[in-house]
Amino acid sequence: MKSTGIVRNIDSLGRIVLPIELRRTLNIDASKGDPIEIYMDGTSIVLRKYEPNCVFCGSSKKVSEFKGKNVCENCRKELAEK
Repeated sequence: MKSTGIVRNIDSLGRIVLPIELRRTLNIDASKGDPIEIYMDGTSIVLRKYEPNCVFCGSSKKVSEFKGKNVCENCRKELAEK
């Protein structure tokens, strides 16, 4: 992981503010309520912009929802052939 050198305090409700530089870099739009995924990596907390992945192959390219599941274009084509 790369350190940004930015330090933020957590408030009494457990919130932090993501600096505008990071939101711009990751294309996160707070005004639209973009979702963020939270992961644990050992003793570290990792925040990542949520990108839906295909339930079959894990791809995040050209994913759309089908019957409540995320499916990529390639897998949709493969399923249509069967």
